[in-house]
Amino acid sequence: MTRRVLLIVHVAREEASKVATAFAADLRAEGVEICVLDAELETLRAAGLEDPGVIEAGPGAADGCELAVVFGGDGTILRAAEMCRGTDTPVLGVNLGHVGFLAEADVEDLHDVVRGVVDGTYTVEERLTVDVSVSVGGEVVATNWALNEASVEKAARERMLEIVVEIDGRPVSRWGCDGVVCATPTGSTAYNFSAGGPIVWPEVSALLMVPISAHALFARPLVVSPDSTLAIEVVGEVSTGVLWCDGRRAADLPVGARVEVVRGKTPVRLARLQIASFADRLVRKFDLPVAGWRGSAERRMRGDV
Repeated sequence: MTRRVLLIVHVAREEASKVATAFAADLRAEGVEICVLDAELETLRAAGLEDPGVIEAGPGAADGCELAVVFGGDGTILRAAEMCRGTDTPVLGVNLGHVGFLAEADVEDLHDVVRGVVDGTYTVEERLTVDVSVSVGGEVVATNWALNEASVEKAARERMLEIVVEIDGRPVSRWGCDGVVCATPTGSTAYNFSAGGPIVWPEVSALLMVPISAHALFARPLVVSPDSTLAIEVVGEVSTGVLWCDGRRAADLPVGARVEVVRGKTPVRLARLQIASFADRLVRKFDLPVAGWRGSAERRMRGDV
């Protein structure tokens, strides 16, 4: 059976195209077929990629591919997630961005990525997503989903957004704010983190709600059951909002709009080359100071520290 790997590349970055082309050559030498997205074909050809298979970009594009390998930052990985969601194809990210929290490897690890793909030694994690619906006047006018977060934000810079938030059918608080983030554990290190929300280990099943610059005494991050329903209603007389899903897909929110966020029916599959502690990932990605740590006596005896 022919093995097929889809490359998804941030082609606006010359380095990404060059690295992806070198990676493709190494996989081809091992008998793996390479596919690329139609919109990225010409740029990758110009970088030296020869005669790849071509797939039309869109939801489900990765169907039939063993793996989607992404060259870029978290934004490119989120784009890849759109094309892999609902298929059996996992996403493996090679980071060429800044923090790159969703990526499994950095560009310096390219040889290890090649060997992991060729030998099939990677594992696959299923990450919780959220499904989102927008209702106006009791009628659903938009639906969407997110891997990281669904955020409700003010539409006008000069005016606060007035919202009422609800958990499991019960009102919790009313905020005048810049917005509110409804995040997954995977997204806890993204917009949620910037808004002051907690970092949640990815294996924890939970939903997060974090207000953005709220003018209220009670405006704390909330962590709730993964089976809860989070709702945000746009109230007041003039404030309107906008819904963003993973910062990529938007819907306008007029006064009276209601946004509901629930656990997604379809997870996103992420490939991992090695089993690593999430604590170690935090330290590496955020360059956290850990000097002076000695660990437990047991770990010192084993020589782990």
